[in-house]
Amino acid sequence: MSDASEHSKKVEEEEEEVTPDPQELSDDSSEDEAAGEMDFLRNLFSSTLGLGSADKVLDELTLSGVAHYINSGKCKNIICMVGAGISTSAGIPDFRSPGTGLYANLQKYNLPYPEAIFQIDYFQEHPEPFFTLAKELYPGQFKPTICHYFIKMLKDKGVLRRCYTQNIDTLERLAGLEGGDLIEAHGTFYTSHCVSSCCRKEYNLDWMKEKVFSDDIPRCDKCSSLVKPDIVFFGENLPVQFFTSMKSDFPNCDLLIIMGTSLKVQPFASLVSRVSKICPRLLINMEKAGQADPLFGMLGLGGGMDFDSEKAYRDVAYIGTCDDGCLALADLLGWKTELEELVKKEHARIESDNKKEKASDSKGAAAAAASEPRKEE
Repeated sequence: MSDASEHSKKVEEEEEEVTPDPQELSDDSSEDEAAGEMDFLRNLFSSTLGLGSADKVLDELTLSGVAHYINSGKCKNIICMVGAGISTSAGIPDFRSPGTGLYANLQKYNLPYPEAIFQIDYFQEHPEPFFTLAKELYPGQFKPTICHYFIKMLKDKGVLRRCYTQNIDTLERLAGLEGGDLIEAHGTFYTSHCVSSCCRKEYNLDWMKEKVFSDDIPRCDKCSSLVKPDIVFFGENLPVQFFTSMKSDFPNCDLLIIMGTSLKVQPFASLVSRVSKICPRLLINMEKAGQADPLFGMLGLGGGMDFDSEKAYRDVAYIGTCDDGCLALADLLGWKTELEELVKKEHARIESDNKKEKASDSKGAAAAAASEPRKEE
């Protein structure tokens, strides 16, 4: 995760994600940067010397062209890369939007700087601000969005290879993606561990939820150290699975769909350059993101996205909300009605489950109150 010492500058430059920006990585991070440099040099020499050519997979660089490719039967391994933009319609704020982002509303925690709430050293000394914030964001209070269920449909249709998410809200899991479908690059609330390196006892979501909503600072039953959700803080490494899975997933990708991220947080952003040279890439976002340097883009060089140059041949941008983009693509695929019905059915199920849970909690509280001895008048 990036160093927070220049926090005021980085607040404007970094990704608007509901997760800290993890850049202080293990040696894998250095290897990833080196691989990116090698990819750039290969592309440079290939284009300059006229070695190789870019095959155009899409009939046209439009959403319709992407839909036709998916329906052709040739697209069997789709990877989704997603960020905070897929969860904002669920009511979860991103980090850095002026006025509404999480960082804009942390004054009440009396932090030395906004990023401190996700800095591991600060957390170990002052865990209270993080757990107060966690109570506001805790999984189970929000429903998955249309975009989440579109990804689930890709799985049901047998074409999703993996979803790589920067989010920590677990909405992908609530929408029906399972462990093997998902790489939670910046960690998750789904599990928690004791922070002591000598202990590392694991705790589940329900255990942590009980502590958080009881306003108790979670401490390990075994050694009394702090217990932290498995989200990546500043100063922590990304999950090992992120690095191991990307090496096998991306070379075999037939279509990369990028949604709700400005592609500024590394090493996550570098994943766009790990697909093959002919693999189409679709961006669904409020603005064009991940573009190469303008000069390199004109020359067709580098690993960045190229939507507008004369040499563009595989990158497509849908500018709008992630939900609108997924609905538009589902419509072109002939899946729109199915998607809308899935969302309606699943939201009804979640509401029903929440009502049952609240009723159960109320009964439990009533039973506990009834069992207490009555004070004599």
